[in-house]
Amino acid sequence: MINSVLKNSLLDSKDGNSLVVNEIIKMFASQITSLKKLTYTFYHNNRNISFPHFPGARDLSELCCSSDLSSDFFYQLSQICHNLQSISIKFYDSITNELNELISSQNNLKNLYLSASDGSWADIIPTITKHSHTITKLKLYIDVSNSSYSFVSSFPNLQELIISSFDGVFEDFKKLQYVNFSKLQILKIPYKCPKPEYLMKFLENNGKNLKKFYIGGSDKALRSSIAKFCPNLKSLFIIFRNGELEVLKNTLSSCKYLESIKIWCGTDYLSEKEVLETVAKYSPSNFCELKIHHIITDSDASPDDLESFFISWERRTPKKLLSFIIIVDAEFDFTYSCEILEIIEKYDDLGIIKFITKSEEEEIEEEEESYDFK
Repeated sequence: MINSVLKNSLLDSKDGNSLVVNEIIKMFASQITSLKKLTYTFYHNNRNISFPHFPGARDLSELCCSSDLSSDFFYQLSQICHNLQSISIKFYDSITNELNELISSQNNLKNLYLSASDGSWADIIPTITKHSHTITKLKLYIDVSNSSYSFVSSFPNLQELIISSFDGVFEDFKKLQYVNFSKLQILKIPYKCPKPEYLMKFLENNGKNLKKFYIGGSDKALRSSIAKFCPNLKSLFIIFRNGELEVLKNTLSSCKYLESIKIWCGTDYLSEKEVLETVAKYSPSNFCELKIHHIITDSDASPDDLESFFISWERRTPKKLLSFIIIVDAEFDFTYSCEILEIIEKYDDLGIIKFITKSEEEEIEEEEESYDFK
């Protein structure tokens, strides 16, 4: 908006941009008496943006920022803001002492999100580990080989751990596999995966406590081990390959508390027809959510297959409304036939199912698999 205004004004330079932005920030700073969340990242066209005295930031509980902001910004916050519960940082270039001081000065930091796609967080680790006993949620996006995450072992009270990497920087998991996190309930590794033997050992030590487990890459041995090591799961995403129907059956039969599962269907994966039949027959009594993501293929399920599945669900004891969720890939325009949609609508109207479609982007955002923060 600011850029479009400046195009038609005398202030068409970067300095003009900065001047207008600074005035807007000052206006908001003077009017907001209590600020709970602040997102502030570096923008290369606005190097001259300043952060004014902001007494409302005393109540700040959530900060999202990049590491390359001015040291003055971090210094001002460190003087008045000591009760942050959540900090998200994207790392670029070097880390200032003032950023370290801001993190160090917090009294009860609980959630930490670090993204290292263009820089390293190494210089901030000693400061972060000072909060090792209060941090319960840790989310890491790793896309550079010089960003170690072995420091995760220093957080004994972790309840949720998310590690996202497209490049498979997972050598540090060799150390983590032996660490016991007695309070860990949620583990998500949605893209590249550690070596299966490392993760299986980790699950052997920590799987019984897990309530939610999402894993992108894996092999058959790892997929088969979930039934043994993670009996108390309530929510699961794992990619079953074509021919692994028995692995799915065993997982559903062994995880007695499972309420939700997300499954890929397609040529290289299980077919929707066999997934529906297996879920109807083997899912535990608390099960109430089925997510299906069709990977570059149409459904092989016929109208009769869908109707048979919904009838089976209607007859279940105890009766539970089933959330039937189809995840739509942005690169593949999946849709059911009109006949199938009529059957789905029928059982939705009867209160047997709740039919939902969502985009892959919505699913990624909901499950916090992305490395962007809002």
